[in-house]
Amino acid sequence: MYVVDSMPTATRHYTFDALELDCGRALSPVTIAYETYGQPNASKDNAVLLLHALSGSAHAGFTNDKGEPGWWHEFIGPGRALDTDKYFIICSNILGGCSGSTGPGSTDPKTGHPYGLSFPVITVADMIRAQKRLVEALGIDTLLAVIGGSIGGMQALQWAAEYPDATRAAVILACANRISAQGIAFNEVGRQAIMSDPCWRNGDYYGHTPPRVGLALARMIGHITYLSEESMHEKFGRALKKVDGYHYGFSEDFEVESYLHYKGNRFVERFDANSYLYITKAMDYFDLPDLSSIAAKMFIISFSSDWLFPPAQSKALVRSLRRKSKDVTYCEVQSSRGHDAFLLEVAPLTELISGFLDNVSRQ
Repeated sequence: MYVVDSMPTATRHYTFDALELDCGRALSPVTIAYETYGQPNASKDNAVLLLHALSGSAHAGFTNDKGEPGWWHEFIGPGRALDTDKYFIICSNILGGCSGSTGPGSTDPKTGHPYGLSFPVITVADMIRAQKRLVEALGIDTLLAVIGGSIGGMQALQWAAEYPDATRAAVILACANRISAQGIAFNEVGRQAIMSDPCWRNGDYYGHTPPRVGLALARMIGHITYLSEESMHEKFGRALKKVDGYHYGFSEDFEVESYLHYKGNRFVERFDANSYLYITKAMDYFDLPDLSSIAAKMFIISFSSDWLFPPAQSKALVRSLRRKSKDVTYCEVQSSRGHDAFLLEVAPLTELISGFLDNVSRQ
């Protein structure tokens, strides 16, 4: 049941009975955590669904009661890319996540214990079907737009393909209609790092010491793919952690080593290792070759230094859409920030996205 909350940045939860999954199993019950920003207009045709990347959550916008800004807070608010004076923004934590939505760390009602690896394998399509239930519960028949980067872009593509009558526009950032063999390889190395941790216990580590070392290593591996050689050179180069030279050992000598350890150690404080396995596997399975059902206006945005989803892959997606006579616009943003540019390039993306949404709204 949806209840309006007086705190616009408070995370709410919507629970429904059951969801049929692509793997052939059903999940019941299903809870989806979400946040909203702005207000629906009288006709409820100003809703924008924002879709997060691997480690994101429903908390995308304004600072919450803990003083924490959301993962895309610079893009959400009056006068920003997602203008809350114009649009009703919805962001939910994906199915399989660990920030309030049902996932492997949730309690299995049949056993009273966390699912662990008994949680069914999920797909991007499963994620968006759960989101569709949430959107319907909020009284929204048709979304003005779906927007996402990385696996969020995969979700936005799936929305446009699976719900053409309910999606007027889609903004796809740093993504393609399938992940490359190289991307699958990096995901698999990260999963193996987790599953090789002695504390993983075949996924049954809840109530015990979690596989912190494996998850931190998976994050370190993944984080390298989010950056670019140029951004790493600009940030670190070969700078030493201490000015007294090399240690001549295997402790951290270089600033880049220290940075990766910091990122990995911070990540384990807020993320569940099993969710990492399930979400990355969903990324690997995603493959959307048939774009014929798409009716939405499409805006594909790539970033020049992104080598996880390089511009060539986005251009291939654009060509596929144009061969199907779809309404598609493409822009390659010049950036040295690699795959993470969709989170960081505020000025160019604000101009691009706000202009696109204004155009869709007028039409």
